[in-house]
Amino acid sequence: MNILVCVKYVPDATADRRFEDDNTVDRVGVDGLLSELDEYAVEQALQLKEKAGEASDGQSVEVTALCVGPEKAVDAVRKALQMGADKAIHVVDDAIAGSDAAATSLVLAKAVEKAGSEGGVDLVMCGMASTDGSMSVVPAMLAERLSWPQVTMASVVETQGDQVRIKRDGDTATEVIGATMPLVLSVTDQSGEARYPSFKGIMAAKKKPLETWSLSDIGVDAGEVGLSAAWTAVEDTTERPPRSQGEIVKDEDGSGAIALTEFLAAKKFI
Repeated sequence: MNILVCVKYVPDATADRRFEDDNTVDRVGVDGLLSELDEYAVEQALQLKEKAGEASDGQSVEVTALCVGPEKAVDAVRKALQMGADKAIHVVDDAIAGSDAAATSLVLAKAVEKAGSEGGVDLVMCGMASTDGSMSVVPAMLAERLSWPQVTMASVVETQGDQVRIKRDGDTATEVIGATMPLVLSVTDQSGEARYPSFKGIMAAKKKPLETWSLSDIGVDAGEVGLSAAWTAVEDTTERPPRSQGEIVKDEDGSGAIALTEFLAAKKFI
């Protein structure tokens, strides 16, 4: 079984993030890392591989990390390799900059198809969302482009042969959903803590295959991606104001609750 895990390179939330002049997120001039929510997808793929290795039938499982992003995004790919992925694919092209979710899903779909033509892909795994965009739509868009079934927001993932079963936790109940591979699957941050790369894993990652593909390699026209082809755009941005001193609400005469409520209402928190 071949599992392909989509991983994204995102700006570090603890760093000073900023926008370019065209109102796109600066992904080159700031520190970045593998999206934390995608680490859960890598972890679940590795667990499926480990379970397959322990099973009596000894089914072979290969895990490939797929990333679309600038040159610095190779750091996200390396993190996935250090965690235990067998190989990686990095799609990098200047024309991709500014792409929205629709264009991103197109690039991913074409990359999956190319990877499938070279060795077959049975399962595509994603995180529930990216930590920078938080749209949660790319897995569904990817499944639509591939004409594959999708099972999303999984907290538990189980496989048997070509069958996949997940548990999805809702507000009032837990759903059990089954599907047949090939399919697209996304997992939540409740699926299990992602492992830290070991020293052995870090050293081993340096020798693992890492392919770099351009848009032409996967058959995508530059005019189909990028900011000019985006269905959505950021019209304006405002720099976050510097942190100011908070307001103290005193409760000397028993009116503190009213003052606090009025303060929260004025800030539109309630």
